[in-house]
Amino acid sequence: MADRTAGVPDTAEAAGADPHWWRHAVIYQIYPRSFADGNGDGLGDIDGIRARLSHVAELGVDAIWISPWYPSPMADAGYDVSDYRDIEPRFGDLAGAEALLREAHALGLRVILDIVPNHTSDRHRWFTEALAAGQGSPARRRYLFRTGRGEGGELPPNDWPSVFGGPAWTRLRDGEWYLHLFAPEQPDLDWTNPEVHAEFEQTLRFWFDRGVDGFRIDVAHGLAKAAGLPDLGLPRDADDGPGLLGTVRAREGEHPFWDRDEVHEVYRAWRTVADSYPDPRVFVAEAWVDRPERLIRYLRRDELHTAFNFDYLCAPWLADQLREVITTTVAAHAEVGAPPTWVLSNHDVARHVSRYARAQRPRPAHSLDDLHGMPADLALGERRARAATLLMLALPGGCYLYQGEELGLAEVEDLPEAVLDDPIWARSGHSQRGRDGCRVPLPWAGDEPPFGFSPAGAAAPPWLPQPAHWREYTVEAQLARPDSMLAFYREALRLRREIGTGTALEWQPGPEGVLHFRRGRDFSCLSNVTAEPTPPPDGATILLASGALTPDGRVPADTTVWLRASTPA
Repeated sequence: MADRTAGVPDTAEAAGADPHWWRHAVIYQIYPRSFADGNGDGLGDIDGIRARLSHVAELGVDAIWISPWYPSPMADAGYDVSDYRDIEPRFGDLAGAEALLREAHALGLRVILDIVPNHTSDRHRWFTEALAAGQGSPARRRYLFRTGRGEGGELPPNDWPSVFGGPAWTRLRDGEWYLHLFAPEQPDLDWTNPEVHAEFEQTLRFWFDRGVDGFRIDVAHGLAKAAGLPDLGLPRDADDGPGLLGTVRAREGEHPFWDRDEVHEVYRAWRTVADSYPDPRVFVAEAWVDRPERLIRYLRRDELHTAFNFDYLCAPWLADQLREVITTTVAAHAEVGAPPTWVLSNHDVARHVSRYARAQRPRPAHSLDDLHGMPADLALGERRARAATLLMLALPGGCYLYQGEELGLAEVEDLPEAVLDDPIWARSGHSQRGRDGCRVPLPWAGDEPPFGFSPAGAAAPPWLPQPAHWREYTVEAQLARPDSMLAFYREALRLRREIGTGTALEWQPGPEGVLHFRRGRDFSCLSNVTAEPTPPPDGATILLASGALTPDGRVPADTTVWLRASTPA
């Protein structure tokens, strides 16, 4: 793979001097509400993050990505932003955020923030101004207000669906409708308006000037809408509905609101802002697109640096599909000289322990609702999760970890309906449970909830209840066990730094159901996904194994090993 490099940030000397860090970084996602509670109100916050930063640094990652911490009514867990240049009071304040940035850099951690450019909160000052200003006003031209169809305008302007269920339009008392591809509390911005461009470029500079190293761009494949807002013209059904991941496609040709060519104008302008700093900042795209050749368009030299690899996240634990995704990903990214990224879980999908605990099907399964009705074997899920982690960390490029996966946490599938908070639950008519099961607050210490998530004597319980059996999964408990998932992650990340990730991948022969590739002169990774126990290459030294080998030294199914060849290639 080509190793073409653009400018990269170095906002603090203590955060390291590697100008290409983003090409191989392991980045740890922090979901603020569920990471650690510093003030005892049951909700995670900035003080909680600061108190637990050492855990992340000792894990051996390179950076943290913090999900939205901006002021928000929390209609969608902070992805409905009412002010992009401040901190949600329940999380802390701007001074605390700036202190966190300094402390993270001192620990050698870069910091990436979320930015949500497709929509604002309906409490954002722009939207409240638009409501007050009335039809045809300049304030409304920052959003997508339209007249309805039908004799009295009583029908939505077009047939677009909301990702969270129902129509993507809400009608106001004055008769106009506004577009929201997500919840009604998240009105879509009109990116043909120069004011919108200017506002977000100022927001980028606001945080870059405070030492933020980059941004993860929410719904990066959104923003641009087709002129005239034409009908989608696609029947909604179970196989190709709108869905959380926005994979609905038009019958033919370009899509009217996903992955449009116009969106790249935005990112070229943003790249200019990032590169204007002496230590240029970086971007990662959350772009759910249906073909690798579309994804890499976001990664051209003058656009974004990296993008999430959702094809890999959604791939089942099946050797042929994993190999196809890996091969296609590496080849596509090489075309534009960008590093691939690899990810197994995040705040929007069921935790991979639970996905791997089921029978693996060729059709991707990513949500809790995909898993319902399928028997689960969590011991098998954990074994596969270890193997999948070691496979992922051996691949060229960067990786993303979701908080709690280093503890082996599974999806909490039995949360009481009364506590479900995801807008998907309400918008689906209580038919889809949504994403709360992967957002349950982390267990840190102790034998009973809140497991150290909140300080002793906290005034409120965690915002989502933790399972009692998590006493075995706390950081404290796992630090005492050398064979724990936490110990495994630490060792894998330590070795990954030693091995390096800048060399090309070369597939090696192996039986069906086994993935074996070489990286560099003497390192290789062998992952037995579904085959009978297979021997490692002759003379190879095992550096790390995800699980126990057979008594005669063979690698059983659901096991990955890192190897060092006795004779370098």
